[in-house]
Amino acid sequence: MKTQRITGVLAPVVTPFRADYSPDAERFVRHCQWLLAHGCAGLAVFGTNSEANSMSVGEKVALLEALVAAGVPAAKLMPGTGACALSDSIALTKKAVELGCAGVLMLPPFYYKGVPDEGLFRNFAEVIERVADERLQIYLYHIPPVAQVPITLGLIERLLKRYPKNVAGIKDSSGDWSNTKAVLDAFAAQGFEVFAGSEVFLLRNMRAGGVGCITAGANVNPHGIDRVYQAWQSPEAESLQAAADGGAQDPAIAGLDDSGAESRNRALRGRLRLDDGSPAARRAHQRPAGGDGERAARSGIRNAGNPVAAPRSGKPCWYSCWSRRCCWRSAS
Repeated sequence: MKTQRITGVLAPVVTPFRADYSPDAERFVRHCQWLLAHGCAGLAVFGTNSEANSMSVGEKVALLEALVAAGVPAAKLMPGTGACALSDSIALTKKAVELGCAGVLMLPPFYYKGVPDEGLFRNFAEVIERVADERLQIYLYHIPPVAQVPITLGLIERLLKRYPKNVAGIKDSSGDWSNTKAVLDAFAAQGFEVFAGSEVFLLRNMRAGGVGCITAGANVNPHGIDRVYQAWQSPEAESLQAAADGGAQDPAIAGLDDSGAESRNRALRGRLRLDDGSPAARRAHQRPAGGDGERAARSGIRNAGNPVAAPRSGKPCWYSCWSRRCCWRSAS
């Protein structure tokens, strides 16, 4: 029996790491629970924003198991399972299906460039054949700015023809609305689900037949982005989208999913710290989302545990962000 598909706003969940660079399951679970309570319909754990390719299969399996053991519904999870090694993709995808995850978000093998569609088709086909479970729902992950291996319309068409029950949709993180629109025009009518890769495209995506977005900004503004999704057919949709667009340009949010070298493995430089149990972090996670509550919540996402001087204002700042720009001048 297939799990019901997720639609709406999903967060590619930020992964907290300990001082020894191992994933911090306790803080990871807390953040996931907070996201679901504040507007996220689902959790795309182990995405680009999660720094998934800095973790082993074993570490990712342990985090998945920790989420389910803590009561996070597996039906709310869409873990990233694509890898360069076919065996890694198969192992993690099998585990996700066994746990009852709603779907998996699958990168193409990305180390070697210029791979023809035939090779990519055979990779995805091999995963589907070896997992061999009708519950498997694959969401292709198109992110050419990072992977540099695109998911073409021709590849999607071939996969849908061969595996219509297993190939469920796509996350388009190309940043190119014309590409997203082309995918929607070609495949949405047949039930292929399209998620925009940024909240900036959410309203356009919904109006063109899409089902939501999977966006880094949802880690800090889930409520605001979900308001666009919930009200996309209302007279307020444009103004809500404009507000979400403003949040997406905030350096505190934009830096989350920066594909540049400065953001890679930032935990190794001690710059990524999720709600660490400090009084300020607990207060931030206890406040309601929206307005001042949303701003407070952002302070809990990258909480340094010990305040540092904000570069612009000189006031204490709980972000300790890698951009070294003062995002919230009134942070305390």
